[in-house]
Amino acid sequence: MSATRRQILAGTGALGVGASIAFTGALSDLFAGTAAAQSLGQDGYGPLVPDKDGLLDLPARFRYRVLSREGEPLRSGEGPVPSNHDGMTALPGRGGRVHLVRNHENRPTAKFPVPTVEGLTYDPAGKGGCTALTLDSRNNVLAERVAIAGTAVNCAGGPTPWHTWLTCEETEDKAGTNGYTKDHGFIFEVDPSDPRRSGAVPLTAMGRFQHEAIAVDPRLGIVYETEDAFLEPFGLFYRFLPKKPLGGAGSLRAGGRLQAMRVPGVPDLSSIQETGASFDGIDWVDVPDPLAVETPVRLQDFGPKGITHAQKLEGCYWGGHCVYFVSSFARGSDGSAADHFGQIWRYDPKLRRLTLVIAFGPDTDIQLPGESPDNICLAPSGGLMVCEDGNGAQHVFGVTRGGEVYAMARGRQNIGTPQAPEWGEFAGVTFSPDGDTMYVNCYTPGTTFAVTGPWRR
Repeated sequence: MSATRRQILAGTGALGVGASIAFTGALSDLFAGTAAAQSLGQDGYGPLVPDKDGLLDLPARFRYRVLSREGEPLRSGEGPVPSNHDGMTALPGRGGRVHLVRNHENRPTAKFPVPTVEGLTYDPAGKGGCTALTLDSRNNVLAERVAIAGTAVNCAGGPTPWHTWLTCEETEDKAGTNGYTKDHGFIFEVDPSDPRRSGAVPLTAMGRFQHEAIAVDPRLGIVYETEDAFLEPFGLFYRFLPKKPLGGAGSLRAGGRLQAMRVPGVPDLSSIQETGASFDGIDWVDVPDPLAVETPVRLQDFGPKGITHAQKLEGCYWGGHCVYFVSSFARGSDGSAADHFGQIWRYDPKLRRLTLVIAFGPDTDIQLPGESPDNICLAPSGGLMVCEDGNGAQHVFGVTRGGEVYAMARGRQNIGTPQAPEWGEFAGVTFSPDGDTMYVNCYTPGTTFAVTGPWRR
């Protein structure tokens, strides 16, 4: 069954939302092996309760703490907390501490740039980068500092098995464009426990394009990468074969081989609408020029068979034995082969099989009661958390093993007080290593929340 955003929200007012789907079972592998892989009911953790402080609506028995807000002083004294909070991860530290690494998707016009710090700055003209928070076991902020600066449009990324963060630049601007002094469009490794150990070194062999997110195969060390291109030519799905797989911090600097995915007979993933549709014999084609010296990668010559494109490739996540990635939307008016409101794909490296796990509207099994799925992560409940990226009130939605969708969090709209500005999209949803806390960003005004409650109900 499907339900439109208007129908669901109108039927529940300021409370929760829920939608079920005629589910094929393709989602089950995503949740296999999770600590508590039960299926929540249609209402998830229950209806959302309006926040008396006008910031974040959550189900009953859940609580939030504001960890950091743009414009406030960084605890390191390096400058103000930068703008545009985006991708994020939570990595284990010593003594039960948590290292929270947070991207800042800053362009040249950013209100609060990432402060430049000697030894951590790639291009002084770049306004983006990452900040790192160190939290104790009760989510008290012990430290907050710049982890990398001088990069541009740091959108998402992903954690590595050796507990560092790969931050991705979502731009292809070269030196001389927008005032930049160096080429951009790279991935950088960030070590939150000691940022100076990782420095600000671009991992050039991993390609120069509009990066969004990555996921690392914990057994083979292969890095999967998404490209967020919403106008033709659309982006590609990549894998990077490192020369030193699983070599630890700094090992990706040794280089490797970048390849793009080709689905035989499918030039555009948006054309696939049926949940559970699978394709075997997936090909991986070497990228002719990963640095895109003359031609953007997605426009390069991949041979007579071509290559497979997709609009708005964003979130990427490793779960079980497969990699999952998101196409946030596709629009025929933009040049896509078909329309959809979001897809989640699964690639099984062992079987070389690609499967459409979830398809969101307009003519598919389910319509997300929002706009477009973006960041995704697994939750301790055995479900999936999806950040909405659209217009109007923004949500973090949960998807259960049975395929039901429920609202987990909602940013409040402006009600005329300084404490309740109109929120932008949610981003960077992630869980603490012990699974007791969900961390999530509101993009603008940049705010980082810690959400606790009965996650393992």
